[in-house]
Amino acid sequence: MEVKNFERLLLSVQKPGRYSGGEINSVIKDKEKVDVRFAFCFPDTYEIGMSHLGIKILYSQFNSRDDIWCERVFAPWTDFETVMRENNMPLFALESRDPIKDFDFIGFTLQYEMAYTNVLNMLDLAGLPIRSQDRGDNTPIVVAGGPCACNPEPLADFIDIFFLGEGEEVDLEVIDLYKECKKNGKTKKEFLRAAADIEGVYVPSLYNIRYNQDGTISEITPKDGVKTTVKKRIIKDMDSVYYPDKFVVPFIEIVHDRVVQEIFRGCIRGCRFCQAGFIYRPVREKSLETVNRQAKCLCESTGYDEISLSSLSTSDYTEIEPLLNKLLSWTDPQNISLALPSLRIDNFSDELLEKIKHVRKSGLTFAPEAGTQRLRDVINKNVTEEEIIETCKTAFSGGYTSVKLYFMLGLPTETDEDLKGIADLGQKIVDTYYSMPNKPKGKSVSVSISVSTFVPKPFTPFQFEPQITETEIRRRQEYLKSQIKTRKISLSYHDSSTSFLEGVLARGDRRLGKVLETALKSGCRFDSWSECFDLQKWLDAFNANGIDPNFYANRLREYDEINPWEHLDYGVTKSFLVRENQTAHGEKTTPNCREKCSGCGAACYGEGVCFEKR
Repeated sequence: MEVKNFERLLLSVQKPGRYSGGEINSVIKDKEKVDVRFAFCFPDTYEIGMSHLGIKILYSQFNSRDDIWCERVFAPWTDFETVMRENNMPLFALESRDPIKDFDFIGFTLQYEMAYTNVLNMLDLAGLPIRSQDRGDNTPIVVAGGPCACNPEPLADFIDIFFLGEGEEVDLEVIDLYKECKKNGKTKKEFLRAAADIEGVYVPSLYNIRYNQDGTISEITPKDGVKTTVKKRIIKDMDSVYYPDKFVVPFIEIVHDRVVQEIFRGCIRGCRFCQAGFIYRPVREKSLETVNRQAKCLCESTGYDEISLSSLSTSDYTEIEPLLNKLLSWTDPQNISLALPSLRIDNFSDELLEKIKHVRKSGLTFAPEAGTQRLRDVINKNVTEEEIIETCKTAFSGGYTSVKLYFMLGLPTETDEDLKGIADLGQKIVDTYYSMPNKPKGKSVSVSISVSTFVPKPFTPFQFEPQITETEIRRRQEYLKSQIKTRKISLSYHDSSTSFLEGVLARGDRRLGKVLETALKSGCRFDSWSECFDLQKWLDAFNANGIDPNFYANRLREYDEINPWEHLDYGVTKSFLVRENQTAHGEKTTPNCREKCSGCGAACYGEGVCFEKR
């Protein structure tokens, strides 16, 4: 397409900056001088995709090699998709504006199940058959990774290769193999068979799935001599692994418009609902010196005046206070602010608050997750009400008047008493504020309660549990609302329909592929956006294919049932997950990984918290 025509068309859409490219630090190469072209696709809008750390790391790492040109691709919003289809404009990469169907690889990052129709829609917009079996030798290799790759089965018919675990090493190994196969005239089928021998590579077409009469899986059988179980990859040394020295700086505002500095991977806590806490095990930290050096470098190369420290539980970093001292020594004089997401209630100290005063002036956010101690023990939150109240006291004494609390609704064994406990806890925090002699003068308190619906996820102790029905979700939301008696507490909660569909896709199998296709044809895309989501279209798609979504979302799974992800190894054993599920129903907690090893299986990697000097 001529640039002149392209730019004229951009003027007809809401945010042209999503599609224009040319940002600071974006990488332009001569396509004639590279061996491999990689289209890195984020199946959501530019603003969300450009905030994601994974794309920043891999984009820069791939482009650090002379033989690879990695370009960025985002899902076009509905207005621009209409323009593209009306003008026969294929999906293109931002850097070159070349159609991605001409690339060697098309890679998707799977961060959220509700983006699955966007993956298929982007393949269709590219002018490619969406099913992998219909794409010939002269079409790109379609790959995918990210947290949702731990149960990739709903997308198995559309993706050639799934990367399990962390991508910095395995992605390049696959690209090098591709170069070698291309040079030697190998077919796509031969390349995929060879790729399946690389640890962390799952080729779904090389596995057969058979089902029992009741709809459960009877066996998962490898073909062509591939391994029975595919093991995820991890990065063992966080100090030596590639990390960018610059990020692409957008022209338009994005969700997280700042430097993102990763400080460790994994989590020691073992909250039983949290998929990330299990699939990213074991915990591996970056050294204080590495974090400081990388953060400084990124501020200098991007001009950002805010740094966010990235991890699953920032205050669990073993040297958090010395790190903050180090960072503040140069961020304070330069008026660069720090953001510390993911703070724990039980290790929030006066010293940490003193540091945070330099960091952020808005309210503090914590996640008790459940309203009663009984239910917090069931989910292994390991936080007491006394710790929650003390933390709020510390915050109020430090001048804060706003606290946001995250909870979950629909957790296993939850009762109305547990829901009432959420409202009661909010009221106790309000009362605590007004009982303090040293509270900020002349200001009222604000307690925000945000409630998400529990979705059982693979590789968690709750993967066996039923999700509560949509009707019950709405009943519990209304009940909780009725228990809040003061305007000092605000309540927000998630749409029950999207939680239901997320539950179906999270634990789904290959039979859902045809449902995804039908949903796409009926116009489903951007399903995580309330203005686009239409549950009825999805229910019609299930019905058209003779599939009951409740089978995936709302039934209890027996411990010995073969799950769709049974042949994938994320380092956490099924026997451990069963044990933790039983411990949960006994309302008992499990110590965190630094207190005592619980034998989850992640020690098999020989790295991280499992082996650190105690």
